[in-house]
Amino acid sequence: MTTPATDSPRTPPPSTADRRSFGRDARQRLPRRDLSVLTTTGRDPLGVLATQNATRVPELVPLRAERMSASVFAFYRGAAAVMAADLARDAHSGITVASCGDAHVANFGFYASPQRTLVFDLNDFDEAAWAPWEWDVKRLVTSIVLAGHETSRDDGVVRETAAAAVRTYARVLGRLVERDPLARYFEHFSPHALLDSYDAESREVIVEAIRDAKRRTGRRAVRRLTVDAGDGRLAFIEMPPTMVHVDADARRRMLGADADYRASVNVDVRMLLTQYEAVDVVHRVVGVGSVGTRCFLVLLQDGDGHALVVQGKEAGRSVLEQFGGVHQPAPLTEMIAASGEGARVVALQRVLQAVSDPFLGHVQSPDQDYYARQFHDMKGGIEMVELDDAPFHRYAQACAATLARAHAQSPNAPVVAGYAGSGRALTGPIVDWAFAYAELTRADHAAFVAAGS
Repeated sequence: MTTPATDSPRTPPPSTADRRSFGRDARQRLPRRDLSVLTTTGRDPLGVLATQNATRVPELVPLRAERMSASVFAFYRGAAAVMAADLARDAHSGITVASCGDAHVANFGFYASPQRTLVFDLNDFDEAAWAPWEWDVKRLVTSIVLAGHETSRDDGVVRETAAAAVRTYARVLGRLVERDPLARYFEHFSPHALLDSYDAESREVIVEAIRDAKRRTGRRAVRRLTVDAGDGRLAFIEMPPTMVHVDADARRRMLGADADYRASVNVDVRMLLTQYEAVDVVHRVVGVGSVGTRCFLVLLQDGDGHALVVQGKEAGRSVLEQFGGVHQPAPLTEMIAASGEGARVVALQRVLQAVSDPFLGHVQSPDQDYYARQFHDMKGGIEMVELDDAPFHRYAQACAATLARAHAQSPNAPVVAGYAGSGRALTGPIVDWAFAYAELTRADHAAFVAAGS
């Protein structure tokens, strides 16, 4: 048997063992204990939020402030930019991965796979970009601390839950990087695996959350959000101030962008969409931190009156790049230059999720970039306030395992695993940092409320 001739000797990519070794070497540059250091000088959290507000719909900025003022956790949800700016002041590992950028516990949940089964995964990628791996972990663990305190749990329970999340992240990532990249790619978490880990009483909370998610279909959204406008055409029902029709110019622009959206989706979805026309557009207020960004619902109908709703959402610069100052890899910056920030959101959502909405697409315009997806496609989550201490603990671990699976898609994942090790030396520093940052967030929230922002 002969082998094909080559012009030069093969230089294979570094092995997993080599990459793990690189990670262990990185401990010399930044010992894991130094991940506990929180830098509090030079901060301007309200200034960061004001910078974001400057580009938002002015009349919706007070609503954003109202929603963020509701609780410390609500403020934290809306302050991803503040945290990115704070993380940028701390020493970091320098080991970058494709990151969510907003990996708090409320951004994990259920949604429908293309096969119409329910999956559990990360579900928000507005801020996704490349960043040091520990930034996502710190945002997740801090959210566990804040959620635990907001639900009046014992401090020991909260600390052990936060610690378990760090250990789970390190353990799952270490296990995944020993698999080949293809096996890591196909790894996903079923809601039923989460369900099976709960006791009978707690299981009912998950069962009800799954039921709610399964009810939140596109067809249900059409029934609840539209009315017959005559001639067989549907129209959205206005619900001021959170859902209102756009003016004539905006309507023309959005309906005109429909062709660009269709061109950005995969060819099978593009063919499906040829059977529909866009018939109505409304502006829709969503989320907490997203309030004030431009988000639209577009109603599509076929010739028989069947309808579906697509959500188009403004895509700005990732806070990891804008406020965290992380230099992005050339392929990503080139893609953004060619296709806009919406293409960034879509691309990284597909990287970080095990399976993604087939309707994901994007639009680039002179004024604003957008990404698009199905609206209410079995999307749902778990209210941690409804969980007792034991299921709260397990749910936090499920989120940490899911984050590890997302990070495992990056070529640097074995380097992270080498740096993290078993997680024992990592746990104390990250949990200490998270508790300190939770206190800082409480102070920021108080200042935000006092300022009437």
